[in-house]
Amino acid sequence: MCVDIRIGIMNVVRELSLEVADEMAAGVRSDVEAAIAAKTGTLWLTDRDGRQVGVPAAQLAYVELGSTSDRRIGFSAE
Repeated sequence: MCVDIRIGIMNVVRELSLEVADEMAAGVRSDVEAAIAAKTGTLWLTDRDGRQVGVPAAQLAYVELGSTSDRRIGFSAE
């Protein structure tokens, strides 16, 4: 299972989206909290494929952590 991370960056229309392994979610949350508290430096995150993304801590608008869900396509009758 993976955790979906969506990051909003100030003055940028498009949000950044990553998927990390479940066991990494707690570490990501503490890294985000530390970056927000410091307001300096860069928040570096690594996704499940090993891609690294850096965001200036002072430019963080929001960070959303949530479990990935099956995306439904089309119509469904439930």
